[in-house]
Amino acid sequence: MVYSGIGGSQSLKSRDSPEIVLLKDNEWAIIDAEPCRVIDFTAFAFINNDKIENAGVSMPYCVVKIECKKLSGIVTGYITHRIDFANLWKVFKERGLNSNEEVLMWWTKQHYKSRLSGFLSQTQPKLVIHICHKGAYEEWTNSSYRGTGEAGFNKWLDAVSPILELKPEVIDFL
Repeated sequence: MVYSGIGGSQSLKSRDSPEIVLLKDNEWAIIDAEPCRVIDFTAFAFINNDKIENAGVSMPYCVVKIECKKLSGIVTGYITHRIDFANLWKVFKERGLNSNEEVLMWWTKQHYKSRLSGFLSQTQPKLVIHICHKGAYEEWTNSSYRGTGEAGFNKWLDAVSPILELKPEVIDFL
């Protein structure tokens, strides 16, 4: 692996692949509060009787493959916070997805409820996760989908409203 700067951030890239890899907060920060579609979830840990069993202390809990308009291509993101992992586990392993659903997520350090949480952001969860109807990602990321007037806005709002939202208590976003 080699380090390659992306937008002023040091993002990890493979020599053999143009894929962007996000691990540390300063790498994730480039997509702070941007909607991303989760394409794949791979767990390195599991949850048994509400207890997280992980592969090792220094290992991330899981990895997600995401699509984000702000970055080109498929992005690999490593999840290192217990609550973020538990919420992804609930979506992909406990609930599951229907064929007409997709998962959107927002990584954010900008939307903590209290200043103290923001100050301690390295120890705080950062993911807001939505299960939505398929097509919600396009609605979120393409302003021309929003239509015009109140009727257009209401139609857009119905399209992007989550079926299920998982948001840490410390985050005030969406």
